[in-house]
Amino acid sequence: MCHTTLKIYLKSAVFAQLFILLSISALAWGPTGHRATGMVAEKYLSKKAKKELQRILGGQSLAMASTWMDEVRSDSTYNYMTDWHWVTIQDGQTYDESEKNPNGDVVQTIERIILELKSKKLSVKEEVEHLKILIHLVGDIHQPLHVGGGNDRGGNDVKVTWFRTDSNLHRVWDSDMIDDTHLSYTELGESLEKLSTEKLNALQKSSVRDWTTESMSFRKRVYDYGNGKLGYRYAYVNFEIVRERLLQAGVRLAGVLNEIYG
Repeated sequence: MCHTTLKIYLKSAVFAQLFILLSISALAWGPTGHRATGMVAEKYLSKKAKKELQRILGGQSLAMASTWMDEVRSDSTYNYMTDWHWVTIQDGQTYDESEKNPNGDVVQTIERIILELKSKKLSVKEEVEHLKILIHLVGDIHQPLHVGGGNDRGGNDVKVTWFRTDSNLHRVWDSDMIDDTHLSYTELGESLEKLSTEKLNALQKSSVRDWTTESMSFRKRVYDYGNGKLGYRYAYVNFEIVRERLLQAGVRLAGVLNEIYG
């Protein structure tokens, strides 16, 4: 192998490794959080929507379908979806005022996927994949750090420790706080608030863009990490936000699915 060819090969290898690392770091909630959201959504589905979803997903639950979008990251065929998991909105801006990612973002993708599912013009494969994307991204947008401010890749660049183990702020919110409870996704889902009809209707009336504003509202608390040595105190202050957002994501996902299929 000549020197020039070797340099090109090494650069390609480094870029490939960097892409994999960036993709892995952008996961949201982790399997437990996403599946808890899917489980919550199933509780609030209409009978007609539930029947349609079982048909489309071949009997697979929303909980198990919720992680598909992360699982296919290892398949380069789906690389085009990488930027769909998040959005950048700087402090003081709204989504409409923000600079748009030409590759798409979580807001644009959710809104587009809903319209395309409503069109009833998708092939069987397209409908299955669109549905799995929707289930996942409604979860993602409710994770506060998936609506980033544009300075630290949604907290991925903020190095912290979680009970003396190296981590980053994004991972703490994705999975560290959830995993530290040692709850299964079913136990976590069952532990969330049971909503009254009034609260349910209020949550389901909100828009996708409202969800981004809500995620941004938690920034001050999310970034109040002191010396970066996180553990019991940080979880005590913030885990109720995690629970609140998982519940809201599940309820709102059910509302959207009922609108499409109910």
